Amino acid sequence: MKSPSSRPMVAIVGRPNVGKSTLFNRVIGRRSAVVDDRPGVTRDRNYAEAEWAGHPFLLIDTGGLVPEPEEELILTVKRQVEFALEQADVILFMVDVQTAMTPDDQEIASILRRLEKPVVLAANKIDEDRSLDDRLEFYKLGLGDPIPISALHGRNMGDLLDAVVAGLPPWEEEEGEQDVISVAIVGRPNVGKSSLVNALVGEERSVVDALPGTTRDAIDTDLVSGDLRLRLIDTAGLRRRSKVQESIEFYSTIRAVRSIERADLAVLLLDATGDIARQDKRIGGISEEYGKGLIIAVNKWDLVEARGDDLPHDWKEYRAFVQEEFYFARYAPIVFISALTGERLDELLHWIERVGKEMYRTVKTSELNRIIRAIEERRPLSSGRRRATKIYYAVQQATAPPTFRIYCNDPKRVDDNYRRFLAKNIREAFGFVGVPIRFQIRKSK
Repeated sequence: MKSPSSRPMVAIVGRPNVGKSTLFNRVIGRRSAVVDDRPGVTRDRNYAEAEWAGHPFLLIDTGGLVPEPEEELILTVKRQVEFALEQADVILFMVDVQTAMTPDDQEIASILRRLEKPVVLAANKIDEDRSLDDRLEFYKLGLGDPIPISALHGRNMGDLLDAVVAGLPPWEEEEGEQDVISVAIVGRPNVGKSSLVNALVGEERSVVDALPGTTRDAIDTDLVSGDLRLRLIDTAGLRRRSKVQESIEFYSTIRAVRSIERADLAVLLLDATGDIARQDKRIGGISEEYGKGLIIAVNKWDLVEARGDDLPHDWKEYRAFVQEEFYFARYAPIVFISALTGERLDELLHWIERVGKEMYRTVKTSELNRIIRAIEERRPLSSGRRRATKIYYAVQQATAPPTFRIYCNDPKRVDDNYRRFLAKNIREAFGFVGVPIRFQIRKSK
């Protein structure tokens, strides 16, 4: 039902401390990554949607790849370039004019020159006290004109982004087939994503190995089960197994973003034989952020009895444990499966069909306002000093995700707690199982 292709990707590459994270924050307009003057400090979020001159793209800060202490710097940067080669449509190569050209810059450039992808060369840290002539030596890299910029002060950002979008492939968000539900199978490496796809399809479609990250590529698979038509998007694993945990998380998170962006809903696979990791919750948060349906599938449940730890062994207790960890997505159905034995895969397919339909559920305005009035009677909004806060009217504004516009006399009083209360009661009245609910709060005229 959604676009069959994800938006183009732009990857920022370069050796540490040339200003990749500063540029990333400058382009997206907010401080999403931790930025420090010390090399290798980029943490947390390394991707964001961006747009320039009507061209949307996904911007990636490869500064999220942090080297091991014993790893040579150039090897870390080579991994960045490998990622860009696999995933990016345009590569934004950053150099630092204040430290002049280094052998690492030259080696990166020699790799980039062999790629059949557009490369934009950004000569960073050209500030008021530095001459534009400082960039001239970077012509020797053979990557065209170095665009002089200051990511810190925003100098020449327009010229840089013009060059970036000029290299992007054409992209338009189009509606896919109306009766096909696109499902992103996401999760950490080695939780069984490809095994699940193979079990659902009934054939060895992708190469599966017991080692983390051995899936070679992401290939969409169409599946027909009765009247249900699915398009399974299997998140690609790592092309090379990495010893660096941060690198594993970086690669799999970015690939999850691209898969979720293309899908109607995501099946987040957890490993019942281990604990719930930070990255599990992070990927679940991506689904919520993008407004996609979400099903949590606890895989390897057939092995849970052999597990020797303090985690719950009873499925009811484990369900409560998962709901506590994924407190931001309590609406998501939880299914206990085994991709190896096929246990409860029929139940998983049932929830995929149900959540796919719930994404496009519509509510009559009269019924919605009847429920809103009942909600307000049960728990009135907090009142201001002069007058009570009152909801006058509500209407469903959109689907996928379901979005409701609420008109009231004081929008500031409708805080996050009250939005969650509204969502909970709307679910109880109408369903919307497995899908996030959005609100647009407007002042009544």
